[in-house]
Amino acid sequence: MQGHVIVIFDAHRSLELPVDAPVDPDRAHAAREWFEQTWESLGCEPLRVSGKVLLLDKILGVADSLGYSRLSAQPELAREFAAHAVQALEKPRVTVDLPGLAIVY
Repeated sequence: MQGHVIVIFDAHRSLELPVDAPVDPDRAHAAREWFEQTWESLGCEPLRVSGKVLLLDKILGVADSLGYSRLSAQPELAREFAAHAVQALEKPRVTVDLPGLAIVY
């Protein structure tokens, strides 16, 4: 199954990233762990005042920290991000909307 991730950075910049991997529940844990480790290594900050960080917050934070320039310049990193997003959420189509602070699947 072909997956698809769209990352919206602002009104003028977005990336559409195809994912060539089926959604696999067995890979979900590893993908969530990737977001945890990447979120920490990038020094992302909690989005909520409470300090609670959910998986969706980690995906938003990682996308924001990596940024449009880096993801568009490093296709392998962009593919890795997209594949992990699909696996972590166990959904073949994911939209990461940074201005709206939302993830739609």
